[in-house]
Amino acid sequence: MYQQQGQAQAHAHALLSDEDLASSVLSDLKRVVGEYATAATESSSQQVRQLFTNLLNSTLQMQGQFFQVMEQNQLYTAASPVLRQEIDKQLKQNQQMEQKTVQLLQQLGLGQSIHNQQYQNQQHQTYQQTQPQSGQQQGQHQFYM
Repeated sequence: MYQQQGQAQAHAHALLSDEDLASSVLSDLKRVVGEYATAATESSSQQVRQLFTNLLNSTLQMQGQFFQVMEQNQLYTAASPVLRQEIDKQLKQNQQMEQKTVQLLQQLGLGQSIHNQQYQNQQHQTYQQTQPQSGQQQGQHQFYM
């Protein structure tokens, strides 16, 4: 039985690169951190809360150390900076797709509810608030995706 598990693991390693395996482990550590945080905040007993807090802290340390090893071995690729213009372009495309979807729903007789209209207005206002203030040039801001 253990021999079969070892063979399965060796086969999985042959299918995935070291970078993919490391990324998978890093993702799992991030997921576990979130689950421990949730468990700690939802616990009704101080002892249980402390247990999950300790697990959370040790997993955070492990995740940080694992990330550093990945970075040192060039197994982690940081997100590249994105110019504001690229974000605006993608937002415009999404808004156009949303508009086409609403038109299709209206043609099908499903219409657009007041809630959806309010949501669109709210999203537009949020977007407007993130625009550069006067005196700043668009395209100078960088975001990471």
